[in-house]
Amino acid sequence: MNALHPLGGCALVGLRGAPASSFEAVVSSLRYQSTVLGMPMADVAEWNAPGQPLSFALRFPDASPIVCSINGWPERSAGCAATEFTVQAACGLMSVHGRASGRAQALGVNYVSTLAASLALQGLLAAAVGQRRGLPVGQVSTSLASAALLAIGQYLAGATAPELPETILPGSTSTSARPPFVSADGVVFELETLDAQPWRAFWAEIGVDMGAAGKGWHGFLLRYAKAIAPLPAALPSALARLPYARIAEIGQRTGVSICPVRSLQERARDEDARQMWRQGPWAFTTERCERTGLPPHQAADTLPLSGLTVIESCRRIQGPLAGHLLALLGANVIRVEPPGGDPLRGMPPLAGDVSARFDALNRLKTVHEIDLKSAHGQAEIRALAREADVFLHNWALGKAEALQLDSADLRHVNPTLVYAYAGGWGAGSEPGLPGTDFVAQAYSGIAHRIALASGSSGGSLFTVLDVLGGVIAAQGVVAALLGRCLQPASVRVDSSLLGAANLLCADALEVLFRPDAPPPIAADGLQGVFPTQCGLLAIDCPDAQAVSTLARTVGLDDAADVRAQLPDALLARAAQQWLALLEPCGIPAAVVVEDLTELHGNARFADSLACEAYTRVNSPWRFQ
Repeated sequence: MNALHPLGGCALVGLRGAPASSFEAVVSSLRYQSTVLGMPMADVAEWNAPGQPLSFALRFPDASPIVCSINGWPERSAGCAATEFTVQAACGLMSVHGRASGRAQALGVNYVSTLAASLALQGLLAAAVGQRRGLPVGQVSTSLASAALLAIGQYLAGATAPELPETILPGSTSTSARPPFVSADGVVFELETLDAQPWRAFWAEIGVDMGAAGKGWHGFLLRYAKAIAPLPAALPSALARLPYARIAEIGQRTGVSICPVRSLQERARDEDARQMWRQGPWAFTTERCERTGLPPHQAADTLPLSGLTVIESCRRIQGPLAGHLLALLGANVIRVEPPGGDPLRGMPPLAGDVSARFDALNRLKTVHEIDLKSAHGQAEIRALAREADVFLHNWALGKAEALQLDSADLRHVNPTLVYAYAGGWGAGSEPGLPGTDFVAQAYSGIAHRIALASGSSGGSLFTVLDVLGGVIAAQGVVAALLGRCLQPASVRVDSSLLGAANLLCADALEVLFRPDAPPPIAADGLQGVFPTQCGLLAIDCPDAQAVSTLARTVGLDDAADVRAQLPDALLARAAQQWLALLEPCGIPAAVVVEDLTELHGNARFADSLACEAYTRVNSPWRFQ
């Protein structure tokens, strides 16, 4: 098979002259992604962008350009100023991150901007697929807020479930009795196991009482579902008395994986790092075939992937989220589960007879229970793949080959099948560690960057990379589908959590890999979360002029001393009252949502959320 970019002949128009300010990080990510996808950027002189905060277009062979608009807020509030910081505050992302980091605070990376850029490109590429199949679509829109709400969808489902809803506020758990851990010689590290037996064996050798270890296992398991990991203090205390080498030795002997929290500079020195950054988060391989194209679009449906079939065999978050996004784009997603169903279906809190968190990612899918270990089950997969357009899985490394369900196997069944693997590390980058979110955060440098911003020892217990990894997995699938429309080929696309981390740090990696690249320009602005008479207020002034406007608005005479005087001045009014004063002045600000149940009552998000058995997040895209 040959490695290539599947989008030859496509180009993005309008990004070179796109506005900076609050959309600077979005534009930067769009430019990087378009480059690694093989889509050149046409000169801005060739495109007159409409009057949207950020607007650009996809131009591709034998078709009309498709316009994409990215707003800060959903359309009904599109005129209000929005930034990465204020959107994280208003959409609950600060709250979820703050559950274990001590207080409501930003992640410290351009997470929402990166998500929004990926979703925008995904929507554009999907619209192009729809147009090639006969759908008259010419515009797609999304927003920073839509991206942020998508990111916290599972946590929002858990907080609003009708049975035993989860009320977990920022700072409600210990910031020290949680992963990551610190050894006696000062090494900060993550540990990972998905099985209770190695966990018990590890702590027994460490010298921890089995009662405390058992309580710790329950808390440790909460990381992925609830963004907290409350552990008995005896566990981190015991590790703090041992040198890292001794802890790693015990981990290796008992089957518990250990990974130090590395800086981005350390990650950049890895042999594969530069090539992975150049390649981007996707690896496409293709093989020429005689058949091409996709089924004609179903005229009765306005979603671009309507009529296409996706087979999804995934667990946890990354893969199921990818399948969910493809379903939101109109695809018929058939989810493969083991006999008896996925055990996560029954995890509280429940909405009826199903886990609210599970339903948030899987409600739009048709379920087939198949025993993949049996010859009959493998034959069922091949039969499904024969009639499908996409096969998506996130199985452990080597499982597809063992089951004879790898891309080469299924290509014999269906030569035009798009085969997608959403893994942990990516080909050639396997460090011999479990490819899970928190280990990938530690290994990639993301945890270190978040720790520096949060004043903590490690990354976030919000599943930063699982969510972004799911988005880029779906994006790779849609890019492959468009490539299949443009040229007759069988396409395989690989993505990973490590690739998602590289995407999130693409600008910082460029500075490390290209010393001559211009460093980011530090703006003389003001950013912070401030207590008020009632509630917390996030303010993000991008420059000195905005700081001066802020000072006048809050009644401060001396703008030069605004940083010292602002905290006391803001105590005079409630956060919502300050927001009403600041928004008309163009000052990016937001009331910090600490309780996720407050989101569904916010009129700004009325079109983005649906209140049913629990509050669910609607599609981040609008197509016209």
